[in-house]
Amino acid sequence: MELKIDNINKTYPNGVKALAGVSLTIPTGMYGLLGPNGAGKSTLMRIIATLQEPNSGSITLGELNVLKDKDKVRQMLGYLPQEFGVYPKTSAIDLLNYLALLKGIHDPANRKDIVSAALQKVNLYEWRKKAVSSFSGGMRQRFGIAQCLLGNPRLIIVDEPTAGLDPGERNRFYNLLSEIGESVIVILSTHIVQDVRELCANMAIINNGRVLFAGTPDNGLDLIRNKVWARQVDKAELESYKQRYKVLSNKLVGGRPLIHIYSDEAPDTSFRAAENTLEDVFFAKINEVL
Repeated sequence: MELKIDNINKTYPNGVKALAGVSLTIPTGMYGLLGPNGAGKSTLMRIIATLQEPNSGSITLGELNVLKDKDKVRQMLGYLPQEFGVYPKTSAIDLLNYLALLKGIHDPANRKDIVSAALQKVNLYEWRKKAVSSFSGGMRQRFGIAQCLLGNPRLIIVDEPTAGLDPGERNRFYNLLSEIGESVIVILSTHIVQDVRELCANMAIINNGRVLFAGTPDNGLDLIRNKVWARQVDKAELESYKQRYKVLSNKLVGGRPLIHIYSDEAPDTSFRAAENTLEDVFFAKINEVL
């Protein structure tokens, strides 16, 4: 099954153009949607999840018209938004049971089995009677995945899911997503480049509502191979280097900026070849160097 997004446009009433002609083909597996905050990722996710309407364009999930067959799409969809609320003092099993009922799982015995299986899948069954509002950030995100799994979805959308998670919780969360992504479409919307490199076989970079790149991470790395150079400079020199070269990024190392520039060859012997990273691809596209 494929998710096909064709020429989606969205302009809000205040005149902000959130999406401009977005077209993507997303296969089964983990798909990374990478972009800075405000790039249009969340708007696209909400449109795919049938929560917003685009101004124009089309989306199909297999044979389904996502923009017209909303009820059928929702039966096949699992959605974990950037922030989701929970009812205070409601236990994990009661809240999941309620969400399963809303998703159309009406038979009590069947619903009980599905809810228990989902809690076991995300390793929360032991805490099923504990209020979700008291869960840690990682446990709450795992609960979010549990509600995504209700009804055996064919498409799962997770929007900036690891904000506030410690490294251990983040790794456990992504291991779970990777396992799920072996048989369904999982769209991971994030601004964390490393997550996409480690998890996703396919990806897109989006900024200002436009798709700047779509392909595999290796396809992206091929665009900058042997064309990124690094050196440390003094802080006072940074603006001068930005004016003279195509600076992709800079970060402080030992109190001095380490810059990465894009060039067919080293400008001089003070520059060394930089390791090719997806982060450099990201900045090259965002800064429109490529």
